[in-house]
This record gives sequence, structure tokens and C-alpha cells, in this order.
Amino acid sequence: MSKPIKALMRSELKRRLAGNETLAVLSMTGVDGMTNNKLRRELKAKNITITVVKNSIAKAALEEMGLSGATALLEGPCALAYGGEGVVTIVREVLGKIKDIPKLSVRGGYLEGEVFGKDRVDELSKYPTRDEAIARAVAMVLSPGSKLVAAVLSSGSLVAGLIKEIEAKAKEKGEAAPEEAAPEAAAAEAAPAAEAAPIETAPPAAPTA
Repeated sequence: MSKPIKALMRSELKRRLAGNETLAVLSMTGVDGMTNNKLRRELKAKNITITVVKNSIAKAALEEMGLSGATALLEGPCALAYGGEGVVTIVREVLGKIKDIPKLSVRGGYLEGEVFGKDRVDELSKYPTRDEAIARAVAMVLSPGSKLVAAVLSSGSLVAGLIKEIEAKAKEKGEAAPEEAAPEAAAAEAAPAAEAAPIETAPPAAPTA
């Protein structure tokens, strides 16, 4: 294969992979044509694309795209699976097909610079997708908030009860206040009268001879 042809194939693969930072490497050796086409259609419906590649060209393309870590998974006849919601979704989908397509297998995946070999495929499938990760983060934020709101509401109910009790006691004291104030008022009225009364003094003594 001439260098210009290889360059064209490399450019085309890069074009197809553009925008994808995660991918899975599949082995489809022995999968018949009809099954192959059916699998591709089903995955395409979920925006997942399968591309059979020549390893040397795929390695060069991945290296140029900054995905060189994924080249470790390219051994023997390979197909790249990419798109959808990312490699986690791809791996889950493909693993779900293996029961009906025994010759299909996942060789590994590439996620955020980390290579997941065949022995870690199951682990990769249990990772959260982007949407699941966001949902979990939101749940973690809202969960303490909802508990806090409940606690505040509970405390508010208690405070409201205390306020009512204080108001009731204040009302009782207000009703009793006039009776308690009566003697004090009488004393207050008597005080000016006492101050206004004339003071009697003894007559001056008669002069002596």
C-alpha cells in the first residue's frame, strides 16, 4: 500500500473519530456478514459507529489525535467502536450483544487517558456515564439540602409552638396586671395629697420679762 493511500486512510479515520476522546476496541473475527450488519444497524441507532481498521494506520491516527494510549489495545484484527454517550455506554451495549453473538468480544476501552484491557472490561462497564455522573452529583447536592430544609421546617414548628406559649403567658399576665396595679395606683394618688396637706406648727413662745 502506497504512502499516499495510507495517508488518505489515516486522514479519513481521523475525520471519523473527530470529537471522540473515548473508544472501545472490539474483536469481530468469525462474525458472519448478516450478523455484522445487524449489529452495526442496532448500534448506529444509538449513534455508535463500528469501523474495522488496519492496526498500523489506526495507531498512527490515534497518536496524531493525542489518543496514543489506546494503541496498546490494537492487536490482531480489530474494530473501533466510538460515539454514543462514550465508551462506557458502548461497552455495555456490546456486552449485552455477546450472548447472541458469541464470537463478538470487547478487547478493551480507552477513557480519560486510562487504558482498560480485556481483564478490566467488566469494571469499565460499571463506570457511570456522563449523564449518570451528573445525576449523582446533583443528587449528592440536593440530598443534604432536602434534609436541611426538613430540619429547618421541624425547628420552625418547634419555635412556632414556643412563640404561641409565650404569647399565651403574656396574655395571662396582661389580664392580671390591672388588679395588681390597683394598690400601687392608690398609693400613688395618696402621695400627692400627703404632700399638699398643710404642716401645723406650734405658736411662738411668749416673751419673758
